[in-house]
Amino acid sequence: HGHGSLNYVHRNGRTERSAHMMVKWTPNARRAESRFAVVVSKKVYKSAVKRNRIRRRIFEVIRLNLKSDAPVFDVVISVYSPETLDLPAAKLSGEVLGLLKIVGL
Repeated sequence: HGHGSLNYVHRNGRTERSAHMMVKWTPNARRAESRFAVVVSKKVYKSAVKRNRIRRRIFEVIRLNLKSDAPVFDVVISVYSPETLDLPAAKLSGEVLGLLKIVGL
């Protein structure tokens, strides 16, 4: 935890975008498992309840679909569209999994 890890990924990571979110990632050989962060700024929603709901939905997609033998990365998913809150589960899952497939997870 802490901003140092996020700063490293933002400075040195590769980036891919989708319709509602962006993923930045970098390999991390010092860890045994991948780390994920989901960032939803106040520009997307002022309400913390709505921002946290978006985070929980994305973390749940990651939890259910991450393979145990996947390579180790530090991954930051930044949400930039307020429409993400109301996306159907299948569409949100498809978008997140599409980004993770690009990463290699």
